[in-house]
Amino acid sequence: MSTDGDLHERKPLSEEDAGRANLYALIGRLFYGAPDSILLAQLCRANAEPMEHGSPLDRAWQALRVACGSAHPEVVAREHEGLFVGVGKSEVTPYTSHYVVGNSPDRHLVQLRERMEQLGLARRSAAFEVEDHVSGICDVMRILVEDAHPIWEQSLFFKDFVDSGVTPFCKVVATATSAKFYRCVAEFARAFLEVERQAFEMHGADA
Repeated sequence: MSTDGDLHERKPLSEEDAGRANLYALIGRLFYGAPDSILLAQLCRANAEPMEHGSPLDRAWQALRVACGSAHPEVVAREHEGLFVGVGKSEVTPYTSHYVVGNSPDRHLVQLRERMEQLGLARRSAAFEVEDHVSGICDVMRILVEDAHPIWEQSLFFKDFVDSGVTPFCKVVATATSAKFYRCVAEFARAFLEVERQAFEMHGADA
């Protein structure tokens, strides 16, 4: 994802926002491609600083770390291929417009592109995936957080494109027949997005 936001100096991020941006980046990375042995090892060693101990997000994070500890990169790569790429038809489409209720995929994609243009964002010319790929949506949220876009702007994009598309995508992955490692990824993503949804609702109530 490319952005015009690089033209201005970024403000230092709070610890909370840095954690949010990192989690959006991690979720996008895991759904974009299977993790290699280095990333799996990093996740096993990672601490749980962004998580409240004993919370659903913390439990999902610990389950993901356990899954990383027993995962074999080649097996996870085959799982990712079968789930999201496949030959002919994947088990689960990673394009979030497919999951939006009350709008056609084509129209939703047009609206996403229009919103990205308003935000000064564009798909990189070398990118193969269409903008509504789950990893692309996560990348937009990462940029909005890192570039300190107003909370209302983050909330609006979350409501229109993350909660409407990424959340139901994760629910489908979590129940997919061949999902093992990626069931843990999906459950972790769902728990994080629920925290984000509640936080945005609280900010809305305080506005």
